[in-house]
Amino acid sequence: MNKSSLDTDVLVIGAGIIGLAVARAISLKGKSVILVEKNSSAGTEISSRNSEVIHAGLYYPSNSLKTKFCIEGKNRLYSYCKKYNIPFNNCGKLIVATSKNERNKLEEINQNAKKIGLNDVYFLTKKQLNNIEPELKCTEALFSGSSGIVDSHALIQSFVANLQNLNCTVAFNSNVSRIIPEKKSLLTEVIGNNESIQIRSLSVVNCGGLSSQIIARKTLGLDIKFIPMQYLAKGTYFTLNKKAPFNHLIYPVPEKQGLGIHFTLDLSGKAKFGPDLEWITKEDYTTDINQRKKFFDQIRKFWPEIKEEELVPDYAGIRPKISGPDEEASDFIIQFPKENKIAGLINLFGIESPGLTSCLSIASEISSRLNEVL
Repeated sequence: MNKSSLDTDVLVIGAGIIGLAVARAISLKGKSVILVEKNSSAGTEISSRNSEVIHAGLYYPSNSLKTKFCIEGKNRLYSYCKKYNIPFNNCGKLIVATSKNERNKLEEINQNAKKIGLNDVYFLTKKQLNNIEPELKCTEALFSGSSGIVDSHALIQSFVANLQNLNCTVAFNSNVSRIIPEKKSLLTEVIGNNESIQIRSLSVVNCGGLSSQIIARKTLGLDIKFIPMQYLAKGTYFTLNKKAPFNHLIYPVPEKQGLGIHFTLDLSGKAKFGPDLEWITKEDYTTDINQRKKFFDQIRKFWPEIKEEELVPDYAGIRPKISGPDEEASDFIIQFPKENKIAGLINLFGIESPGLTSCLSIASEISSRLNEVL
């Protein structure tokens, strides 16, 4: 095996949507960046296996990172899409109650939206609902005007193209074997393409997504108390074999650890339903036609006209949760050296939804705080 060494200001691990955005933001600051990715291309895991929704930030506690980064990130993302001609649709979202006992949950979401300063969230009357979505059945609905969808694949490719024009080297098929803290730097051993590369950097940003905990455990001297438990939450999506019935995103009231099986459009107008929630112990992206009955039973609560045979399995994704099935949903963790006690090391854990919406604001936060690290 060939051996070589490289020096850079910052090493970013993981070329998902977060790692790409972080590498771009740091490169724009004039720092040299190397981005390593274990897969053969960018964004093949969490980033390309989700609902592609631009979230408004309705659901999360007012003092949470999810709220902060989602609201800021939503605005940044719409601006970026306009600047770089990324396909998107600011179609708006309806959160629906299909029984009287769900009305209180909608009111809680509405009050939270007001608390965090969202002024485009409001209840619609039955007549207004019937005018905009005649096939929708519900007792109440909240409208969120700033919600939308984005072509996540086009966004990923745009970030990659941006990096090619900046001071950033991107290496695919590159696995981190260990990270060794030194006196004034971090030495990261990377194996890829029959080559062992030692990368010495002033900072390492771990944006590993599903692999964040694995990478953190490869850091010599990092106390395991700073590495949260990871839980894998699989979500399957079904598509519709006919024209989409709705023009807006349709969401049920949220569940304890997710937003429930909802309706989304992609940019070609195809209807998607999902994700469900299945706790698993290892990565598994298979889909199962036997789940169709579960989807049908949930969807027909708000769309009575659906026929079970119209649902077709499409794809599955995995959310890297840091809270388990019986726990309240956790916030993002962005762990700087003052927290993890390793100079130069920034670890990101639990970047699930609304991670896509938040990617540019998370990247801005990390790049703006680099002076604390370098």
